Amino acid sequence: MLDADIEAAFDNVSHRAVMDAVRKRVKDKRVLALVKAFLKSGILSEDGQRRDTHTGTPQGGILSPLIFNVALSALDEHLHRDWRPGGKMDSQYARRKRRRHGLPNWRIVRYADDFAIMVHGTAEDTAALQDEVASVLEPLGLRLSPAKTRIVHIEDGFDFLGFRIRRRRKRGSSKWYVYVFIAARPIRSVKDKIRALTRRTSQADPRDVLIRLNQITLGWANYFRHAVAKHTFRMLGAFLWHRVIMWLKTMHRWSWKDVRNWLLGPHGTWLPITADGIELINLARTPAITRYRYRGDTIPSPWPTT
Repeated sequence: MLDADIEAAFDNVSHRAVMDAVRKRVKDKRVLALVKAFLKSGILSEDGQRRDTHTGTPQGGILSPLIFNVALSALDEHLHRDWRPGGKMDSQYARRKRRRHGLPNWRIVRYADDFAIMVHGTAEDTAALQDEVASVLEPLGLRLSPAKTRIVHIEDGFDFLGFRIRRRRKRGSSKWYVYVFIAARPIRSVKDKIRALTRRTSQADPRDVLIRLNQITLGWANYFRHAVAKHTFRMLGAFLWHRVIMWLKTMHRWSWKDVRNWLLGPHGTWLPITADGIELINLARTPAITRYRYRGDTIPSPWPTT
């Protein structure tokens, strides 16, 4: 497994170099003129002044991922050249034949500048493929990020697009599955956003705060609900509830008795937190969808040391 990321490639590259990379892939002059206009548009500083830029693309803009997809299509074509329909490895027989002769097979999954290459082979095969990827990126003015590029086995796991992907044995079973968990970084990120909105000293309108919390947590949960997320949703739901309650206790100078009188139902269950008709969502009730695929017979053991 090669988990890689392109290192801030277009941040310090001249506009001419960026345009050269795009011209190699795009011939439509109207599209090229639009991309050039984006690059030459400059930036608006915090003091309201417009400043010209000679390198890089606007951070957070739509141009950077567009250019990445255009430029990195060369990498896609290079790695898929033999796997495309009609290619010499476009069959189960060809792939099995390569494995019998000790040759690796691979597949690339890419989103903008973040990609992972799944390799059926040895660590040496993966290292050679990494060098091959670097040689394809070099003429485009791109390079692999040393901090984010690593070779790992699927049983060690890797992070991709906020998910933690790892092969492990199912508890209480002898079967092995590839599990998709939520990585630690997005959990920390959503917690930081919740903390920022529920500071004890905040005097914001509770209705507005609940609306914003619902927007953040609902979007986050919908993105990660396809992972093994039931435990994480339950934990974050409790964290969110506690943060909101402690903020409201401080704002209204309530005691826990006041909280119980407000939210404890007739049957001893907690009622939802509401403010002017807005109800705080319960993350623990998010329907989680898990996708398991048994691959115990087709994924090899970790690489041998010899």
